[in-house]
Order: sequence, then C-alpha cells, then structure tokens
Amino acid sequence: MHRRTALSVSAVLLAAAPLLTACSGETRPGTAAVVGGERITTSALQAQVGDVRAAQDKSEQGAQLIGATAGLERLKLNKMIQSAVLERAAEDAGLSVSPKELQDVRKAQLEQLGGEKALRDAALQQAQLAPGQIEADTRFKLLRDKLFAHYGSQDKALAKLGEAAKALHIEVNPRYGRWDAQQILLGDQETPWITQRTRPEQAAPAGA
Repeated sequence: MHRRTALSVSAVLLAAAPLLTACSGETRPGTAAVVGGERITTSALQAQVGDVRAAQDKSEQGAQLIGATAGLERLKLNKMIQSAVLERAAEDAGLSVSPKELQDVRKAQLEQLGGEKALRDAALQQAQLAPGQIEADTRFKLLRDKLFAHYGSQDKALAKLGEAAKALHIEVNPRYGRWDAQQILLGDQETPWITQRTRPEQAAPAGA
C-alpha cells in the first residue's frame, strides 16, 4: 500500500472510530476487524453503538427504536469497514468531498426536514445515526454517488470497490459475522452501494 493511500484509509477509520490503533495484521484481544493494516477495536465499535443507544434513550420512541435495532453492532461495523473501502476506491479514482459540499447537503437537509431537531430525529429513526454521525454518513453518500457517476455504471463501480476491499485485506472477528468479499459487506447486512441513492440536494440521512 502506498503511503498516501494508507494515510487516507487510516484517517477515515480514525474519524469513525477514535480508539482505532495500529496493527500489523495479527489477531489481538478486543479487535472487531482489521482493515488496511489498522484494527477497529471493539471499544471503538461500542462507542459508535453507545452514541446511538444514548440518542435512542432520549427519544420519545426510545423503546421501539432500541427493540428494532438488535443488530446494531454488526450494522455499525459494516458501515465502518465499507467507509474505509469507499475512501480507498475514491482516492484511487481521484475523487473527494469538499467541506462546502457537506455544508450544502446539510443546508438542504435542514430546509427539507424543517430544522435541526427534525434532521436528528430522521437520522436516528430512519438510519440509526447519532447526531455526531450524520456528517460522516453524508460524506459516505456523496463519495458513493461520485464513484458511481465517475465509472458510469454500477457494475464498474462495484468492481472497483471490490478491488479496493481486496487491497485492504479485510479480516473480521467471527463474533460479528462473515465478511462477504463478493458483495463487499458483512454477513447479511444490506449493501448501501446500490440502494438509497439520491441526489445530494434531496438527500436525507439514510443507511448507517
């Protein structure tokens, strides 16, 4: 892996999981997955889950939301891994997302949904996103849509995502399921690569 690419993957994982630590690829206690030579710790994963559970607890529909998200650990780990794969594929294609693009989508979301509280409620209820996870989800969707547009077809883009995933040598703790290299996802999680694609100005939080 080239140094620039390695740093890019490390940056996105660090953004999603502050407790991520360097790893040489060996299995270590407390490891949820190894992606591109970096390990996602179980504590980092639990931090993602804990933020969502805390937000759900504060919701009027808290009990219902918690009951409907029993598989939240796997869902979050799937998204953390796929985010690293997407960052690698986007960098290989020379694609990026600017702060202004993120701000424009945020503004559109607020206008569409009617304010900050409505946006947070929609993100939590529809996509299992805590308030602090909304921007990363927006970045994910913008990069994904740019990648699909860049290659002109879903098949080509998915092939490039598959190449990126292979280059990252992904390993997942069996506790969280099996990594499906062909579908580029963890176990039976739904893939966000094809579904829920929207134009940025119409985007609402979707797909954790």
